[in-house]
Amino acid sequence: MLITPAYAQTDGGGMFELFFPLILVFAIIYFLVLRPQQKRQREHTDMIAGLRRGDQVVTQGGLIGRIAKVHEDELDIDLSDTTRVSVVKSMIVSVRSKPAPASEDDAT
Repeated sequence: MLITPAYAQTDGGGMFELFFPLILVFAIIYFLVLRPQQKRQREHTDMIAGLRRGDQVVTQGGLIGRIAKVHEDELDIDLSDTTRVSVVKSMIVSVRSKPAPASEDDAT
């Protein structure tokens, strides 16, 4: 006899047993890798959208400076009193400090 009685008596639940580990692996990858990466990307996009003149920023190359001018997709950054560089907005890694907004008392 070629087929033993143990294999002949399976109940047909093999599809679930076959795909469950794959579904579990994809769920783990989604929650441990993809979701946190999407959150970091969203936070970076919000930070880039909130950049304004006077913010002290760090570029991906490690340069630290204050934003002098904001263009559509570039920033002019003052590294010192005499040095100004243009940087693509997406290359900003972090904002170190934001200036305090001007109050109405300061305007008078």
